[in-house]
Order: sequence, then structure tokens, then C-alpha cells
Amino acid sequence: MAGAVECDVLVVGAGPTGVTLGLLLARQGVRTWVIDKEAEIYPLPRAAHIDHETMRTFQSLGVADAIAATCRTSPRYDFLNGAGNVLMRFEGLDRIGPGGWPVGNMIHQPSVEAILRDSGQRQANLELRTSWRFVAYEEGEGGVTVKVETPAGELSLRARYLVGADGARSPVRQAAGIELHDLQFDEQWLVIDTIVQDYDRLPKVNLQICDPDRPTTCVLMGSGRHRWEFMLKPDESAEQMMDDGVISNLLRPWNVEGAVSLERKVVYRFNAKLAQVWRKGHVLLAGDAAHLTPPFAGQGLCAGVRDAANLAWKLGAVIQGGSSERLLDDYQSERAPHARALIELAMMMGRTVCIADPEAAKARDDQMLAARAAGAPSGDLPAPTIGDGSLHKGSTGVGTYFPQPSAGSSRLDDVLGPGAWLISRRGSSNQRGGGFGSWLMGRTRNAVAPECGLTERSLDDPHLSAFKQALDHWLSAHDAEGVLVLPDRYVFGTGDPGALREAWIRKLS
Repeated sequence: MAGAVECDVLVVGAGPTGVTLGLLLARQGVRTWVIDKEAEIYPLPRAAHIDHETMRTFQSLGVADAIAATCRTSPRYDFLNGAGNVLMRFEGLDRIGPGGWPVGNMIHQPSVEAILRDSGQRQANLELRTSWRFVAYEEGEGGVTVKVETPAGELSLRARYLVGADGARSPVRQAAGIELHDLQFDEQWLVIDTIVQDYDRLPKVNLQICDPDRPTTCVLMGSGRHRWEFMLKPDESAEQMMDDGVISNLLRPWNVEGAVSLERKVVYRFNAKLAQVWRKGHVLLAGDAAHLTPPFAGQGLCAGVRDAANLAWKLGAVIQGGSSERLLDDYQSERAPHARALIELAMMMGRTVCIADPEAAKARDDQMLAARAAGAPSGDLPAPTIGDGSLHKGSTGVGTYFPQPSAGSSRLDDVLGPGAWLISRRGSSNQRGGGFGSWLMGRTRNAVAPECGLTERSLDDPHLSAFKQALDHWLSAHDAEGVLVLPDRYVFGTGDPGALREAWIRKLS
């Protein structure tokens, strides 16, 4: 075995979650390696949707505009019964969401991954290696030793932390002996991805067809694609449904012959599962390795990027800032409740769609149509809070997502930069990295990582003049003199700015 390579964090899996995590870590000065067993990006679509939060994270990496150029938007998401009546509707998916980007962005995953990897190739402190397969690891004092197979032979890597972002079957999770909790959702669906020749003949909105004879999904995608999904019946096999003649018959009612050409056909099992443990010693899980969600809410990839945003600043604080490893325990306590809430939302949507019994479907239709006739509102997808972890409990707005207002082409994050923010109504503390940054420099020889510092601004700061009204409105709505916003843009707490500063220092110390 060749001599060991050393890094701070080794990420297994170079999908969107793994590369996003690698980029976020490297930008803090954390020496990061991201490896993947495949030689190239998987060339066919998988995830179809990212939300405004995910785009905001990509904004922090400088790739959001390039990714947005590959996306399409749908104004709404309709659940229809077999007769075409609207059972449930989510509107405004094309408007700007709290994260400062469109609520819903339909993607072509290989295009997104290519943009992320291109950025990774140019990022200092980040090494990206493909055709490198994780084999095993050993836990040791202060880190792990990981065995990998490479084109040049077997290699040993030493890292302070190992992150499994290696998908639903996660060899890292299996090596760590971490079990999955099954939330009891298991349906087989045929997924058909097509390349579009004529957009005018395709639906302009995302659709769920709740027809008991054949529950069906029809959604836009990015980079000139469109997707259909068809639920398998109990007597149908995956091999049977992959037949081109069967696929042609399924698409015939949509009248798209000549408007699209087949790119991919595959049968998936839609599952709902959560890893029971997200951290075991120096090993952590992220993305599909930590949780599996049915696709009906479009939150699978989004959840993985949220994991990356939450975990990256915590690892940065421990590695670069000298914080206690106990901070990493907050990763699961904050992220798992949020992930579970969206999994349960997707399961609710899926169970609405997947009813195959005609009588049960009629009862569902009658109930949902009556609710709409009585004025049941259409609206946004729910926005869960993160778990309390070690947040500043008891304050208003704690754990909620903090919005990013914009003014013309300027967005708040671009003005305030990375790391945590303390925004207050009044005061003169306008120094970059004030408070905590000074304290931290007295504790460690490392340079203060941006994600570990604290940017303090008051509403009278000229840098915030374009956003003052929106920020003042948020503070007034929460009856707060100040808000401390975490680096992943969730609210640590609200209240007296001095008390928030001290609570933040205690959290990281």
C-alpha cells in the first residue's frame, strides 16, 4: 500500500451533496478530498428539482447564475384526479422565494453536477478524485484511516473526519454499521426521461395525475428535458414495463409523439428512510446516505444540500476554529427533524397520488373536491424549522429560515458574506468578525475561517441601506432588537444583541 495521504475531511461521493460540501469546506481553508468510484458524472437525469434554499447555497459558491441558466420553472404544481379536476394545488413556484431565488427550479442533474465539479477543479484546498472506490476505514485517535482502490492501486488516506455522501446504498454507512429506520413507504414506478423537440405540445405546469387506473407524474426538467413517471401495478414487472411498446402506449394519451425522444427508462423503488445515527465517532453521513425521500415534494437533492450547508460550517468551526467536537452532535439534532418533516410531506403527497383502489380514490376525490369548493387555500410547500440542537431556545423565530432580500441585482448574502450574522436595530458594532473573531484568535493559531466568524451590522449601517426596510419588517414581526443568523441561514435566535453574541460564543466554545 502506498504512503498515506492526509487531509482534514474526506468526502466519499462526488454527487451534488458531496461536491457542495467539499466546496463549502475548502472555502473555509479546510483541506478536503472528495472521491467517487465512477470515472465520470452519471450522464442521465435523476433529481428533477431544486428550491430557493438550494440556489442560495449555490449562490454562496458563485455558481447559482450558471445553474439558473440551465433551469426551467413551473408556475404551479397540480394534483388532478382521473377526470382532470384539481384536487390540490401549490402555486407560485416561479416567484422569488425567501432564499432570493425562484421557489421551484426544474433541473437536469448532470448539468448541475458539471457546473459544481468545474468549480471544484478551480478551488484551492479541494482535491477531487474519480475512479477512487472506498473500501474500508479504521477509527483511530484523532481521526480515521481509509482504504481506497484507485487506478494506480490501493491507497491509504488519513483524515480527521470521513463523510459518507455516497448515496442510498452508502458503503460508508454500511462500514460504520449504521442502520436505517424504515418509514414504511415502498412503491415501484417507471421513470421516463425525454429530450424535447417541441415545447408547445407539452404541459406547462408540473402535474400529478391521481388516477387509480395508473397514477402518473408529469414534470418539467432543465436543459431541454421532460419527465413522466408511471406507478407499476401489482402484477407488472420492471422488465415488462421497460419494453418500448409499453412505454409508447403509456405516452400515447399525452399526444407527444414527435415532440419528445426517449433518453432514459428505469424502474425505481420510492422509499422513505432515515439513518438512525448521522455521526459515529469521526464518521458522518449526508444526503441519501442519511435519508431517503419519495420524489413527490422534489426535496431529495435539496435535503442533501441543506445537510452540506449545516455540516460544513460545523466542521469548519471544529477544524479551523478550535470548537469542541460536541458541536457536530448538533448536526443530526438540527437536520434530522427538518428532513423527516419533508419526508412525511412527500409521503403524504405520494399516498394521495398512489391510491389504486377505485372506491378509495373516489372517497379521496370527494373529500378533496369538497374542501376546495369550501375555499381550502392553495399555497406554498411547508417550510419546516430545524431541530433546536443548541439554538438560543425560547426566542421568537428560532430555527426558522432567514430570508434573503434583494434590491435590484444586489442580494443580502453578497453584502454580508459567509459565516454567521448578528443584525441589530441600532448600534455601532460594524466590524467584520467582531466579538467572536477576537475571542477566537486568542484561542487558536489557525486563521479565523469565515464560517466561524461573526459579522455584526446594525440597520443604520450604510451597507444595509438597500435592505433596511425588509430587515426592519422581519425584526418587527418577531418583536426583536436583533437576530443571529447561522451560516446555513437558519435563525440561531432573536433578542438582545449582546445576549445573542454571548450565546453564540458559548455555542462555539
